[in-house]
Amino acid sequence: MPPELSEPGLPLVVVDIDGVVADVSHRLYLLDRRPRRWDEFFAAAADDPPLPEGVALVTELPGDHALCWLTGRPERNRAITEEWLSRHGMPAGPLLMRADPDRRPAREAKRDHLRALRRTHRIALVVDDDPAVITMLTEDGLPHLLADWLPYSPRLNQAQERQGRT
Repeated sequence: MPPELSEPGLPLVVVDIDGVVADVSHRLYLLDRRPRRWDEFFAAAADDPPLPEGVALVTELPGDHALCWLTGRPERNRAITEEWLSRHGMPAGPLLMRADPDRRPAREAKRDHLRALRRTHRIALVVDDDPAVITMLTEDGLPHLLADWLPYSPRLNQAQERQGRT
């Protein structure tokens, strides 16, 4: 558990990054061919433009809620992710990422993080763009919002569900 979350307190709003606050569409072409160009795909995340709808959501959170970032990006991309969040003025909050060798579907990796969070915190809302994650949240009884402001990509779905990469 990240140190910022060691003390229960404010209810959490848990927010995904790709497709919620970061526009990944400019780098999806890197997933079109085999072998997939994963290193380039994640390096290009530094150039993701922010998505206004997602930015508004996280910057307008009520003061009686805490923010926690939950991404399917692998841990080896922590520095580029933290730098992007900071550069674009995203609110501070712990950043939960998948372990580098974890290739499970995004919904499974995120389920494990959320179950750990639920043991010590009240989750007020989870925001994600992945329909499979939203289905899991419904099954687990977690309040959620589907971030539908960027059309969901079949290429991203394959990366999340079959290749366990984002």
